This record gives sequence, structure tokens and C-alpha cells, in this order.
Amino acid sequence: MNILVVEDEPLVADFVRRGLTAEGHHVTVVDTGMAGQGHALAGGFDLMLLDVNLPDRQGFEVCEQLRGSGVAVPIIMLTARDSVENRIQGLRAGADDYVVKPYAFEELLARIDSVVRRRTRTQMDQEATVLCVGALSLDKLAKRVSCGGQAIELTAKEFGILEMLMRRLGAVISREQILNTVWSVNADPLTNIVEVYIGRLRRKLADAGAPVIETVRGFGYRLG
Repeated sequence: MNILVVEDEPLVADFVRRGLTAEGHHVTVVDTGMAGQGHALAGGFDLMLLDVNLPDRQGFEVCEQLRGSGVAVPIIMLTARDSVENRIQGLRAGADDYVVKPYAFEELLARIDSVVRRRTRTQMDQEATVLCVGALSLDKLAKRVSCGGQAIELTAKEFGILEMLMRRLGAVISREQILNTVWSVNADPLTNIVEVYIGRLRRKLADAGAPVIETVRGFGYRLG
């Protein structure tokens, strides 16, 4: 993994760097909150070890600002502050775990493994319930659709059509498939209801700058 260590105590930073490097990780060490925040915003890291007491700002502040900026990298806070209040403050700032100094290196490794496993499971769960095509996102559980952060309000039928098209991206879905799946197997095959809803859905997606629903004449529709 690529691990970012934000630690201003040289001995501690070197101890952590050497240990993680020996475990096969690539480690970047910085000694200020501003530098750590800049590296994290630039991306490319799988984990961040963040000290609380930094020379220019508190680690709590760095963590909170990163979460506010949408940075989702797992963060483990390292600190000598062992009060319950401090731990709560760190977790509320967005940290995934809170390790109190002094700590055994084996404990740090175990905490890292635990955080990575939790994040991996969460990502797998989200991937199972959230469909994405470019900036277009459909959350099947929350019944939300957005494009580039802009919410798109859809009816239940429009949502069902879009889910079909996103689930089978690039494939042509016939009007009969849409009719039988989104409405019912007993729907009137001569109705133009699919065309009406496709037209509405197209307009809503276009207004949000989302991918286009293409008509493949004689066959059906696909999401471009």
C-alpha cells in the first residue's frame, strides 16, 4: 500500500517508516499538517497515519477538512492524548481509528489491517448497491440518482428504466424488456408508455449533463 505518515517527531516518523517499509509498503513522510493535507488532497494514498500534535495545526483539523473536501482515504490518528474526549473528537472529525502513543508496532499493523478490511467490505457493499456511469450515480437502496453531485429527481418507473440501462451498460434493451420488467408481464404490448417515459428520462438526464440514452432503431435503447 501507499501510506502517508504525517508526524513531526523525527524518531517516531523514522520508526514508523522503517517498520512499514519492511512490511512491503511504500511510505511518504511529512512533518506538518499543511503538507499532509496537500498530499492527501492530491491523492494516490491507500492509508494516512496522522499525528494530532503538529507544529502548524491540529490533526483533528486536518482530518475534518479532508473529510469536508471529500477525501475518503482511511485515516488512523496517532497521539499521546488518551482521554475519552480526545478519542471521540478524533472519530467525530472523520478518523477511522485512534491509536495512543506509545504503542507496539505490531498493534499499529493490526489496526492498519483492521481499518483496511473494514473499508474494503464497505466498498464492496457500496459497489453492490451503487451503479455508476461516469459522473452518473444510481443508489439502489437509497433510491437516489445524481450526476456530478447534482440530484436528479425520478419517478419509480424512470428509476427502474435507468437501472436497467446502467446495469447492462452498452447493451441494447428492447422496449418489450423494459415493459415487462418495469411494468409487468401483462402490460399491453401496443402501448407507447415506454417511449413516453424514455422521453421524460432523457430530458432529466440531459438537464443534469448525464450520459445520453440512445435509440437503436428497430431494437431498443442503450445508455451511451
